[in-house]
Amino acid sequence: MQFQIQDVRFHVLPMRTRFPFKYGIASMSALPHLFVTAILSVDGKPVSGMASEGLPPKWFTKDPATSFELDLAEMLAVIQNASRLARLASAAPIRYFPWWQELYQEQARWAAVKQIPSLLANLGVSLMERAVLDGLCKASSTPLHRLLGSESLAIQLGDIHDELRGIHVQDVLSPQPLSSIAIRHTVGLGDPLRSKDIPADEQLHDGLPHALDESIRAYGLSYFKIKVCGQSETDLPRLREITAILTEECGSHFHITLDGNEQFENLAAFREFYEALRADATLSPLFQNLLLIEQPLHRNHALKDDVAVSLAEWHDGPGVIIDESDSALSDLPRGLALGYSGTSHKNCKGIIKGLANAALLKTRAGQTKRPLILSGEDLANVGPMALLQDLAMMAALGVTHVERNGHHYFRGLSMHSEAVQNDALKCHPDLYRQHSAGFPTLDIQKGRLNLGSVNAAPFGCGIDLNTDALLPLNTWIKEGGMAQL
Repeated sequence: MQFQIQDVRFHVLPMRTRFPFKYGIASMSALPHLFVTAILSVDGKPVSGMASEGLPPKWFTKDPATSFELDLAEMLAVIQNASRLARLASAAPIRYFPWWQELYQEQARWAAVKQIPSLLANLGVSLMERAVLDGLCKASSTPLHRLLGSESLAIQLGDIHDELRGIHVQDVLSPQPLSSIAIRHTVGLGDPLRSKDIPADEQLHDGLPHALDESIRAYGLSYFKIKVCGQSETDLPRLREITAILTEECGSHFHITLDGNEQFENLAAFREFYEALRADATLSPLFQNLLLIEQPLHRNHALKDDVAVSLAEWHDGPGVIIDESDSALSDLPRGLALGYSGTSHKNCKGIIKGLANAALLKTRAGQTKRPLILSGEDLANVGPMALLQDLAMMAALGVTHVERNGHHYFRGLSMHSEAVQNDALKCHPDLYRQHSAGFPTLDIQKGRLNLGSVNAAPFGCGIDLNTDALLPLNTWIKEGGMAQL
């Protein structure tokens, strides 16, 4: 398939969380959710493709000195520049992979001149590649898994990493997209742990579980992602309480990951912190069920040479993966060379990049004694677009459990119009259920989501989303933008 981009349009839906999501140096209570529409001509056929992403504070750039207003302006500038480059790269009819290569390379050159970190720069690339991919799926009436595994997109993994020559995308994907997936529940730094301990003036009364214990009972959870702040005096008592709750509610049948949130500047300091936790007998159930540790080192230090020595000396350590540090195509090879065990996939880091990472891990799996890991992580994704596209990609890659927290920090699809809510229930009856309060919410059964309708849709989302109910980006900015959040 060849395509051209005729236009790119942006719309915004302001969103507020049910309660603050505290992660690392940020505490998110509101954000703009950006919708991107790419107007395409695919083999002469007009079609629209869409993608969306919440724009959260202090994830793409963890600079405590800047305001969210400045960070948001930078995020939007990055996305708008990517849209300009995406149109230029498709001035003449072009296939998907050559178009992506030009877009990725030109955005990287622009970001280098502007001194914009590659993690942020690639947010723009990922939104463009998702919107175009959605349009190509629709134009060919082909679900994501099948289209990725075909030759229609002309993806050449060997052009990304030489060692992947001869590896086809279909060799990387799960033979069939997963029909269901286990959700890994985020325990944020500020999340209440027991419902009985929530002060009366902080209780939500919005029909959804709030504390960890009631979330486990409501959703049947058995996978958890626990965030730590890196201060033993704070983390130890909190982890003891989390351990008690997990053993009370799940027995020994649970799995956890620890998220270091970039709180450490060197691995020796993190290892000392880790060993202090491990020495606490009350936390032994946690460590018996620990799957991996995510990004303990700040991105400025995580890929430095000295990390290799520290990881090599940590013989009985857990698998440690990068997340925020996996920002450019060269970062996972660098991380593996240093001794990391893998990386995360998030659609906001890129579709093609995610495929290349998965291929690299699969190719190298037999070359190392340590298990290599591709985890599925979250960026507070919500439906009906970002969440479903991300789930479709996870299912295609065969990621069996994935962090999901958008349903926890946001109130289902209640922020959308009644038409969108009804369409979600109609098009994805296995993924959403109607809450007694009237809004659609994820139908999590025994800690799992059914993905039948997600896998059958072109790129996860079966809804023909009408943007008329959303604010054009320029209008949102003129009307005050951040002041509306």
